[in-house]
Amino acid sequence: MKPKNIIKTILETAVILICAALFTTPALAVQADMSWTGCGITKKAFMAEAASAYKAKTGKTISLTGGGATKGVRFAAAGRADIGGSCRPAKPDLSDTEKGAIMTHVAWDALVVMVHPDNPVDGLTADQVSKIFKGEIRNWKDVGGENAPIVVVVRRGKISGVGYMSRKVLFNDAKANFYRRAINLKSSGPVEKKVEKKRNAIGISGISSAKRRKVKLLALDGKKPTKEKVASGEYPLFRPLFLLTKGKPAGDVKAFMTWLLSEEGQKVVSEQGTVNLKEGRQLVKKFKHWEHKKLVWNFGK
Repeated sequence: MKPKNIIKTILETAVILICAALFTTPALAVQADMSWTGCGITKKAFMAEAASAYKAKTGKTISLTGGGATKGVRFAAAGRADIGGSCRPAKPDLSDTEKGAIMTHVAWDALVVMVHPDNPVDGLTADQVSKIFKGEIRNWKDVGGENAPIVVVVRRGKISGVGYMSRKVLFNDAKANFYRRAINLKSSGPVEKKVEKKRNAIGISGISSAKRRKVKLLALDGKKPTKEKVASGEYPLFRPLFLLTKGKPAGDVKAFMTWLLSEEGQKVVSEQGTVNLKEGRQLVKKFKHWEHKKLVWNFGK
């Protein structure tokens, strides 16, 4: 082949390869205006729908990344995420990595006790739940169920949103130990899935996540975990949900937070079946587990 033809062939091949790359390479992801990292329960409670509604209203986008409440707190404190989402308070006494995280209270959640749908037990007392998770009650027949061992399934660790708050509201002791033979799983999602599949299992999760599963949510002390019972405080295991920032919110983050706390934003929260600040205003005085009084809390009006 003549040199002239070789050059022509090389150029034609190069053009073909460039065109192929242009038409087959995915478009680069558009940079979001803000980043959010946090627990799946907070995301399912309101954050996914709030981000969508805010984008429709303002055009501003928020990227959402899971990883748990602890990650949400610590990423926000370090500025690695513009906003953190958490179903437990920041714990600067626990770790320096949580110092500087400003908590904004935006909604209310509830911890729910889950069992398999075929379990005949429909309700327990708070005392019975406490004894089951301590391993003091080990058979379903002792709480009105079948003669079968209770399989306790828990979220691994004591500083996750569910792990920390379930100990606080059940035992009033964040360092309490669950039953030593409990099945320990890495996050709330696997706990929910295990209870879905295992007939004699029992677990605890946030209602915003658990209600989407094929599990039975038990009444506690005769009160079912309905939105109305949570909002009134009649259902006992309620807890706050937070968004966190490094220092006081500013710029786009402040604008989003202001919108979320507005009547319009709080309506979005309520429409997800989550108790918003106005609906849960009576819970502020009833909640017995507030900590770190010097931090900024926004309880809503």
